[in-house]
Amino acid sequence: MKNLVIVESPSKSHTIEKYLGSDYKVLSSKGHIRDLATTGKFGLGVDLEDNFKPNYILMKGKSKLVSELKKEASMADNIILATDPDREGEAISWHLKETLKLNDDNYGRVVFNEITEPAIKEAFSKPRKIDEDLVHSQESRRILDRIIGFRLSKLMQYKTDGKSAGRVQSVALKLIVDREREILTFVPQEYYTIETDFGDFKAELKKYNNKDIEIKSSVLADEIISKLSNAYNIDNVDKKLKNKKSKPPFTTSTLTQMASTKLGYPASKTMAIAQKLYEGINLGDETVGLISYMRTDSIRLSEIFVKDTCAYIKSNYGKEYVGYTKKAKSSDNVQDAHEAIRPTSISRTPSSIKKYLKPEEYKLYNLIYTRTLASLMADAKVEATSVDLENKGYIFRATGQVYVFDGYLKVYKEFEDTEDTLLPDFANYKSNVIVSDKVEKIQHFTEPKPRFSEAKLIAEMEELGIGRPSTYAKIIDVLKLRKYVTIKDKKFYPTETGINVTDKLQEFFSSIINVNYTADMERELDDIAEGKLIWYEVLDKFYKDFEPALNDAFSNMEKDAPEETGELCPNCKSPLVIRNGKYGKFVACSNYPECKYIKKEEKEIIEICDCPNCDGKIVEKKTKKGKIFYGCNNYPKCKNAFWDKPTGELCSKCGSLLVESKDKIKCSQCDK
Repeated sequence: MKNLVIVESPSKSHTIEKYLGSDYKVLSSKGHIRDLATTGKFGLGVDLEDNFKPNYILMKGKSKLVSELKKEASMADNIILATDPDREGEAISWHLKETLKLNDDNYGRVVFNEITEPAIKEAFSKPRKIDEDLVHSQESRRILDRIIGFRLSKLMQYKTDGKSAGRVQSVALKLIVDREREILTFVPQEYYTIETDFGDFKAELKKYNNKDIEIKSSVLADEIISKLSNAYNIDNVDKKLKNKKSKPPFTTSTLTQMASTKLGYPASKTMAIAQKLYEGINLGDETVGLISYMRTDSIRLSEIFVKDTCAYIKSNYGKEYVGYTKKAKSSDNVQDAHEAIRPTSISRTPSSIKKYLKPEEYKLYNLIYTRTLASLMADAKVEATSVDLENKGYIFRATGQVYVFDGYLKVYKEFEDTEDTLLPDFANYKSNVIVSDKVEKIQHFTEPKPRFSEAKLIAEMEELGIGRPSTYAKIIDVLKLRKYVTIKDKKFYPTETGINVTDKLQEFFSSIINVNYTADMERELDDIAEGKLIWYEVLDKFYKDFEPALNDAFSNMEKDAPEETGELCPNCKSPLVIRNGKYGKFVACSNYPECKYIKKEEKEIIEICDCPNCDGKIVEKKTKKGKIFYGCNNYPKCKNAFWDKPTGELCSKCGSLLVESKDKIKCSQCDK
């Protein structure tokens, strides 16, 4: 074997190996192979006294895989590390290099943004060495998350009903809690609008004597209406041709938002489908990646893709639909490490490959393809009309719009509201006066900002610069798993536990668990990746703020009193309370550790039939993992047990119990 290639995912291996040819063997690391140990001070796996030196160990279940990789590497002339094109992928390559003991003479690092033959061959023609700055950035993030996660989670478990806390997770939870409090304390303010109906259009009161007007009471609204006549003077008609620009191609954030809004997919589902589309789909005669790398915060597109797509637009829609210009620049907190999410080939239309895709894959691919195509098409052109109607000094305004050129909406109209709003042709009116016999006041109340949906929470996190594309879905999943939030009508509601954990953290860690600190830390991690900051100095600065606050919290944070059951301990007569354990809630003595009484859960005994082997009963039982089986209640004296449910009848041939198995009755012993 001349060349050994190691990628992250097994599903990529066959496709990439096919592209590279017989001189290459492609294997998978199946993600990370090493992680921080749980030894050392506080179980952090980090030497806090020696510049945060990490102690890495092989992850559970990876020993056999690593042995196989070492064996294959020993037989290869050259090893190419081809893990994902982000910091996480760079770190995985570094761990592989260290574990396989590779040297600079026999390894290369390649990155590619899509799994297509041209992209793979281009990447392999330009191998480089591992970028140590990217590795240190990922390493710093991992150590930060380990320190905060381990130490704060232990604090929360000791002081509250919470299970965990995290550097970004807890800030995201705070956004949800703060929004809930805004909603609960919001005091609606009454206001009115006045609308006049002309039959084929309506106009709304906007100004009085050329000044904006606010109507805060029903009395004032009635007073205004009483002054109006039914004749309105056409004061001004304004027509403008406006350009409506297409949106840029998808980033991770905007894709998860749009998939949530238009397809109803949670972020985790969107990312799982996108991963499959990236890694490759069998299209009958080839397996190919359909989209570029899906963890990105960039809206940049490669010049080659832009050139091909503009040619496709010209050929299929006409040259007037070609609209490529340099799109808006990314915001300051964007890494821009690789491209936006796009199809790998614009000629691979959704309809042409629909038969090879599962319904959810097709829907997401269609969304990505259409958005990218539209982003390079010409602006839509809209004729916008507004008319001002004057009545006793009051100005009413009506607006309308008509699309005169569809532009990018030629392909994107299913994802945007594009209805025309027609107004009459006022130039053809015989008089400058228009009459209305119907005018009405409409009551309104101001409303608070809405609760976050998944899409809006991700948008908020991106806007604030907290978290990164690879973390959004994971953060949301943790908040759900820890029962810090519930979801009603696709909106986040914080639970009592979530609110309590947030309040406790803000009491002692408000200088660290906040948006600004978290966003600043993300920028510092970016600076580490660019070689502008020394990674362990950033960690040291953080730890000098964090550890004193943590010690203060352990000493002074008030511990939540456990809920009493109303019963007394049979051993010491202290109140029994509900506690949280590794396997859920249980009832125990409040006088722990002096009294270690734990109330045994009274389980309902479901009798099935008599045991044919003794005078006992066959009852329903569960294994430690919760799987149901049926056994004698005289265990261990009688070990009669069955996976299938006994009927109570005996086999006429051998006398053993008959059992129900896959819609039929059979003997538990002779199988008849």
